[in-house]
Amino acid sequence: MIATHSILPSRHDIQPAVKGQARVSFIGSRSFLLEAPGEFDLPAQRWIWALSQTVGAWPEVAEVIPGMTNVLTILKETPENPQAVVASLLDAWDSAASLDLAGKTVEIPVHYGGEYATDLATICDFAGLSDREVVRIHYEATYRVFALGSAPGFGYLHGLDPRIYMPRKTVPSIRMEKGCVTIGGMQTGVAMLTGPNGWNSIGYADLQMFDPAASRPALLAPGDTVRFIPARIEL
Repeated sequence: MIATHSILPSRHDIQPAVKGQARVSFIGSRSFLLEAPGEFDLPAQRWIWALSQTVGAWPEVAEVIPGMTNVLTILKETPENPQAVVASLLDAWDSAASLDLAGKTVEIPVHYGGEYATDLATICDFAGLSDREVVRIHYEATYRVFALGSAPGFGYLHGLDPRIYMPRKTVPSIRMEKGCVTIGGMQTGVAMLTGPNGWNSIGYADLQMFDPAASRPALLAPGDTVRFIPARIEL
């Protein structure tokens, strides 16, 4: 059990970034963010899933939130010796084994093109591909849910073909509709909320992705496999 105390170190005192090693940062009064080294890929994320499972079983831990190549650990109380927490997290990272979450397969029908595909032409120009090629490349891929975040139920999906990578907008759209199917950098996803959004929309999915009244509010979960199904293509 980790003892508690009211004196907190600065973020600098926790763990400097070292190439090839995980980095741990102090977030708030009792939270630690471990950022994994390496590439944004499935093998690295499997380590994140394994670490989350291990740390979540520690009695002093209130909550563990796995993210994209990182894990946020929130303790029940402020630790007296934060360096001991850092050491424990790094030891757990070094000893973690790969864990592949056996999730469900989710098919998401998409209306590609049309009024909601506000950024499809920009993606085509950036990629040097036709609109039909971009759409085909997008729905032919198979995706894995790495983590949930940003908005309730939003799944960060890995598996986007590099040919249609598209940087996020420098100036976000003021109002992007909930349900828009988007591309942001090397990821794709479905917008959970109507409002400002810096990702690039190529279509629309009329599917309830989050239901706060359900026993499991989010349709997606880490480890799930996602396929986008072209229900309609309007180009």
